[in-house]
Amino acid sequence: MTSRRRREIALAYLLLAPTLALLGCVLAYPLGWEVWASFSNLSPLQDSPSFVGFENYRQHLENPEFWLAATVTVGHAAVTTVAKLVLGLGFALLLARPFRGRALVFLAVFLPWAYPASVSVIGWYWTLSPPITTAYSVFMGTLKYAVDNALGTGAWAFLSVTLFNIWRGSSFIGVLLLAGINSIPPELFEYATLESRSAWQRFWAVTVPLLRPFLALGVFLSLTSGFADLANVWMLTAGRIIFPVIGTQAYWLAIGAGQFGPASALSLLLVPFLLAALLVLFRLFDPPDREVA
Repeated sequence: MTSRRRREIALAYLLLAPTLALLGCVLAYPLGWEVWASFSNLSPLQDSPSFVGFENYRQHLENPEFWLAATVTVGHAAVTTVAKLVLGLGFALLLARPFRGRALVFLAVFLPWAYPASVSVIGWYWTLSPPITTAYSVFMGTLKYAVDNALGTGAWAFLSVTLFNIWRGSSFIGVLLLAGINSIPPELFEYATLESRSAWQRFWAVTVPLLRPFLALGVFLSLTSGFADLANVWMLTAGRIIFPVIGTQAYWLAIGAGQFGPASALSLLLVPFLLAALLVLFRLFDPPDREVA
């Protein structure tokens, strides 16, 4: 390695140092504190915490409520991710072509994600559960009771959380994939038009392979928001654990019961799911290059 190359590498690390320091303060320290707390019985109800090892993890893994919450959380994340990916890809393909009124359509697609969730969630809640007598309040009330009777008490509230996540998330995925489509050289689509027989064939043979990095990033971000969907659950259900999800259980365990150690362990049990999903996604959407014989 030449001296010039060494200087370039040293300069690159020097320029990255402020960002790395910021990430260390914002991400590494809280994560390290949470890992330490998960191996202790940290609680404001006692004077000094003590080291308990893997006891918090063992209690969660032996608790049937954890596996119920994990199943519901994984199902919720999977359903919302598939729905957001399909809708977002449809939005991106629609907006990739010029047409009259495209700016208004883009604004309508972009607003659900850009608008503050704390405000839009109120309108969403009033739409699904009208607080006053409206033209459709009787219909929505009948639908709510029908869903709760069929799937159990609280099913309508959990359905509203799922729909709200899809509504906001598909907007973000759509804008992300639209940026990916716009970054592809138009000549590739022109060549594909000459070589392929149908739009469906061009979609699977050209568009999807070129969008693989964006699809991987979009799916991972969607899964992350689905696993950690605490804010939407809290705002739409007033913090009640309707269908248990791990995020709300960890919150109530820490804030409600004051058990910071077990709550930290519960939230960290999500990490293997996310790491496995990340590994599968990048293996699927961005496979390693094959060696040329």
